[in-house]
Amino acid sequence: MSALPLEGDRKRIVISEFEFPTVGQIAHAQELRGAEVVHVRPEPDGRILPERFAEAIDERTALVCCTAISYRTGYRLDVAEVGRLAHDAGALCLADSYQAAGAVPLDVGALGVDLLTAGTVKYLLASSGLAFMYVRRSLHERLLPTQTGWFADEDIFKMDISDYSPARTARRFDAGTPPVPNIYAGIAGMGIVEAVGVAAIEAHVLQLSTDLLTGLEELDATVATPVGPGEYGPLVCVASTDSERLVGVLQEERIVTSSRDANLRISLHLYNVEDDVHRILAVLAKHRNLLA
Repeated sequence: MSALPLEGDRKRIVISEFEFPTVGQIAHAQELRGAEVVHVRPEPDGRILPERFAEAIDERTALVCCTAISYRTGYRLDVAEVGRLAHDAGALCLADSYQAAGAVPLDVGALGVDLLTAGTVKYLLASSGLAFMYVRRSLHERLLPTQTGWFADEDIFKMDISDYSPARTARRFDAGTPPVPNIYAGIAGMGIVEAVGVAAIEAHVLQLSTDLLTGLEELDATVATPVGPGEYGPLVCVASTDSERLVGVLQEERIVTSSRDANLRISLHLYNVEDDVHRILAVLAKHRNLLA
């Protein structure tokens, strides 16, 4: 975002309420440069509709930020439609795909986004500390980031400190020395994902998620994840009367989950099997009092 020109009247940054806190923090930091940050509100059922983005996007918009799969609810957004709305208004579109990369196919051409970010810590089976970004080629020399580092220089080993000389490629968006051990973990994790195939992973995980949703319905649990066709993926969130306690109960059964927005968040991946779903449902059945 430090590369956004924010010129003239085009100073609006549109973000959804489902963005990760880092996105919100960086967006609001641009207010120091004169940006106006507008939040897109979700529907009561947890969806963020493209038409709500349309209401916030206009000729003043410089950037639209959206998240491919919400870390809070597991909702899978129609990123391509949001990108189209942004471009129709002359704005750029950035898609946060942390909860999607490695779990669902990502085609930046089909999505029509200008920028896409993701990292290896989630479904790419590696560690934290390593992220990557796609930048549309036509933007490489148009955007000039002010948050930068020596790895972004045109000639890294010239060791020149006399001027700002960013690379002419997407490398200009790089920063300082990367965490090398994390890179090896990233290569290993992505190698596993590539060997299995993202399309196969998506099909496997979607079947597990669907089976989990069916079981939750039989338990009369309140699911916080939108469950329409194409609206969910590897994350399923369940309303709870005490989500932190429920996470602890599952942990005692060696089932790792997390809590978001007072909901239980269940994340499924290629290493999970049908028996894992049955185990989760069995524990939840024994603790119905913790289901909202």
